[in-house]
Amino acid sequence: MKKIISKVVVLALAAFSCTSTSTPPSTATPSTPATTAQQQLSPIEKRIEDLLAKMTQEEKAGQLNFVVGDLFNTGPTVRTAESDRFNEAIKKGTITGIFNIHGAEYIGKLQKIAVEESRLGIPLIIGADVIHGFKTVFPIPLGEAASWDLEAIENGARVAAIESSATGINLTFAPMVDITRDSRWGRTAEGAGEDPYLGSLIAAARVVGFQGKDLSDPRTIAACVKHFVAYGAAEAGRDYNTTDMSEYLLRDVYLPPFKAAIDAGSASLMTSFNELNGVPATANTFVLQDILRKEWGYNGLVISDWQNITEMVNHGFAKDNAHSAALALKAGTDVDMMGEAYLNFIPGLVKNGQLDQKVVDDAVRRVLWLKFKLGLFDNPTLYSSTTREKQEIRSKENLAVAFDMAKKSIVLLKNQGNVLPLTQATKRIAVIGPLANNKADMNGTWSFFGEEQHPVSFLEGIRKYAKGATVTYAQGCELYSNSTALFDEAVAAARKADVVVMAIGESAVMNGEGASRADIGLPGVQLDLVKAIHKTGKPIVALVSSGRALELTWLDQNIPAILATWSLGSEAGNAAGSVLFGEYNPSGKLPLSFPRHVGQLPLYYNYKNTGRMYDGDHMEPGSERVYKSRYRDVPNTPLYPFGYGLSYTTFNYGTPKLNKSSISGNEPLVVTVDVTNTGKVVGEEVVQLYIRDLVGSTARPVKQLKKFQKLAFAPGEKKTITFTLTKEDLAFWRQDMTFGAEPGDFKVMVGPNSRDVQELSFTLSSL
Repeated sequence: MKKIISKVVVLALAAFSCTSTSTPPSTATPSTPATTAQQQLSPIEKRIEDLLAKMTQEEKAGQLNFVVGDLFNTGPTVRTAESDRFNEAIKKGTITGIFNIHGAEYIGKLQKIAVEESRLGIPLIIGADVIHGFKTVFPIPLGEAASWDLEAIENGARVAAIESSATGINLTFAPMVDITRDSRWGRTAEGAGEDPYLGSLIAAARVVGFQGKDLSDPRTIAACVKHFVAYGAAEAGRDYNTTDMSEYLLRDVYLPPFKAAIDAGSASLMTSFNELNGVPATANTFVLQDILRKEWGYNGLVISDWQNITEMVNHGFAKDNAHSAALALKAGTDVDMMGEAYLNFIPGLVKNGQLDQKVVDDAVRRVLWLKFKLGLFDNPTLYSSTTREKQEIRSKENLAVAFDMAKKSIVLLKNQGNVLPLTQATKRIAVIGPLANNKADMNGTWSFFGEEQHPVSFLEGIRKYAKGATVTYAQGCELYSNSTALFDEAVAAARKADVVVMAIGESAVMNGEGASRADIGLPGVQLDLVKAIHKTGKPIVALVSSGRALELTWLDQNIPAILATWSLGSEAGNAAGSVLFGEYNPSGKLPLSFPRHVGQLPLYYNYKNTGRMYDGDHMEPGSERVYKSRYRDVPNTPLYPFGYGLSYTTFNYGTPKLNKSSISGNEPLVVTVDVTNTGKVVGEEVVQLYIRDLVGSTARPVKQLKKFQKLAFAPGEKKTITFTLTKEDLAFWRQDMTFGAEPGDFKVMVGPNSRDVQELSFTLSSL
């Protein structure tokens, strides 16, 4: 995995090195007659300036107007999208593009109208929510993050780009890189969990996977990193809710994955629905101008989310839609998605002097620049290939990549008595649960292009791998009903079995956008069903599918084997079968903490100490009045910590060693640890390194992930793992709001997860 991480970082840096030529200059040349300065423009810049000089205000506004198509509705209102209506809008130049449509022939026709029948011949951006695969569906992003395998994640994005680009799509609204510390939030499913370091590496890997090395390659699509910013910290985990936080927290935790995605070359960025510290993100000049444009030097396209420009009226931040349009465009939101505020009000705002023409022109430049870099002006049907559409959608090669990703995403949470893997001695298997013989929900949230008949169900996968065993099935209960009418059949099936595999958890729509949950236990009567099966005394293996961390305390106390199976996509059943029967040894690690109780949320490993920290896991007798930062009814600690995941083999960690106890300046600290596979089967381990800055000008977390390596070990094999830390790894946002390290004492921690670590001390003596 060390080589894989290096590869992703190198690719990300290579992609970033292209941003100077793949994004427009921060100060574009105005549209005036030819001057010496204009003669120095690149050919693309000259073409952009020529177009700007010809555009009416209405056409400029049209280039900033993004509308939804007629196939998938992902917002609160539906636009009637008959083809003739689209045709007229395209001819008039009142839309810059359409999203959530696909089809090589269909989009080819629309592009032909744009370039041949509109006055200026400007091609269309075709966007889509290709979140975790197109027709070949991959695990939800949270599941992919559980693999801690950056190469596999990049490959998944690559397949998504190949498939979707064949159908005319040239922009995806992904990756979502919001940090999530509260699993009540439904969109936890779309991100990489709670850690900014892991999240940053995954953000870069997905951008590189989507965009490749050249956006004009027809097998790539432009990425749109979202949602900028702090959307994952929505108050109470309720979608679209407000966010209020310090600048320190914003910079230390929530901004790093966005910076990583931009450094990797992300062509565009999407603003978030939330307000941040009283200012809606879509008009937040602090994050869009001060940080994004000025501090980071980002000159790519900024797109609003669905109607969140006009929603500023609801926030009480804008008096009407015209005011919203002016606020958003001035702040740096270039494109209006589904609000039509720019289309309706930009001409009048410019005419009345309420909006600077340069602000409008710069936004249009960024739109046109992306269209040029996508190769659309040279070949508007570049992304519409009926041949590729037939050959590359759900190909065997693509499904093989999805299978690899799915099996690597599964996390073994418990395996008491080595119930798993199942062996040939297991002759009778009962597969029970509402997700057992269920194809559609395997695709998970945000899988609009995936078709419900295609995924391999858990039941199908188990039957495929259970060679020589009798496999029976009982649904047990329904996902959306509290009826127990199917319990008896399930109990009867369990009694006749040697082992019971229960497929339980959330359906695809129980998580994702608009799917926050106050109770994150098993939905409906599923826990009651598990308890009924448990009474039979038969060993149970729980396959728990979800788009968030669920509260699984009762299962942990009573069920011998538990696997986190998220939503695994097209190859769900095959991946589960491969793991259940030991063809693949599970290697996943949790990208977020699983709580003992929903009341612990938000919950995360990299918390800060208080002045009265409580370190115990259990309540001491007579301690009800101890004045410590704790709950009276549950421990502070998670049920399963960040970075946790078991294997069918065992790993022994030797004592970590440092090359020196004190470093200064640019000296590296080298950390080594011997790890040995002490079991009898091949296994992969994610060796994790954390640090703690003991004293800082602002209080530092108790630990922070800084490095990891995922490596395969043969039985009995020992490897020496080497990590190198520099002062850059010790840096943080200091009290004076500068970024850097501070001399002092540190701890370095190495282990298989964030809880079970060995500690060593070192000193940064000087900078």
